[in-house]
Amino acid sequence: MVKRAFFSVLDFLLFSNLFIAFCAVAQGLVTYYLLKVPADKYVLAFVFFSTLLVYNLSMLLAKPKEPHKSPFKRVRWIFSHHRLIISITLIATLCIIPITLLYLSIQAKLLMSFVGIIAIAYNLPFLSVNQKKIGLRNLPGIKLFLIAFVWSVSCVLLPIVELENNYGISVSLGETLLLVAKRFLFICAITIPFDIRDLFQDKLYELKTIPVMLGEKKAWIFCQALLGAYLILLILFTKTINLDVVGLALTIFLTGWLIFKSNLKRNEYYYFFFLDGTMLLQYIILCGLSFI
Repeated sequence: MVKRAFFSVLDFLLFSNLFIAFCAVAQGLVTYYLLKVPADKYVLAFVFFSTLLVYNLSMLLAKPKEPHKSPFKRVRWIFSHHRLIISITLIATLCIIPITLLYLSIQAKLLMSFVGIIAIAYNLPFLSVNQKKIGLRNLPGIKLFLIAFVWSVSCVLLPIVELENNYGISVSLGETLLLVAKRFLFICAITIPFDIRDLFQDKLYELKTIPVMLGEKKAWIFCQALLGAYLILLILFTKTINLDVVGLALTIFLTGWLIFKSNLKRNEYYYFFFLDGTMLLQYIILCGLSFI
């Protein structure tokens, strides 16, 4: 009974995309933490609800013909709780509107409007290729980089833009680019295992993801190479080795280990809780080390 209740709650958190929305907030908090400035609650609220909206909308738009027959528990859960997902999506939309209108600067509104268009175009079939309607995710090799771009802009660039506009706190172009680049590499690395897991399905749906193009083994190597590049940037542009650097390096090694241990036989909880959870873990580790 207890086990069943636990997994019911876990399914709700993971498959309703509430957990990934909390992970997005954690990534925003990582940005504020590394810049040593107070977090903006309105920016974090926007990141939370926009992530919830985009991920749920993405699932609803990508509904398979027979979701109850899907090999993925997440898909079966979402469409067996269709009304709940729609309700959460509508609530997220209603929350985003006043936050955007009342609390975000014009620059932030323009930036996130651009990101929002990309996020919607990710699934929406608006392009015609060989007499077939496709979304941006169907373009060869672009899916991974679109996801990482949206996350990097939302969790790094948006907080920086608002810091400059609302609080007059200036962050140099070099520091901004470095933060965005490191976050981009990190998100890319933890996204590829999901595409490796979906390798056979993506081939069926003619999605040219990195694993489909490179093959499973080369995709694993590519994951570790991305984390290696992140580590190099971290060390190369750090003047002094402090606890923040140690915390980020520890996150890189833990993420690399989780990616190494992931495989096609792993269940969905491993991917949606442990791999996605590295985004939350990164903030927890940084906060934990700050008390030393």
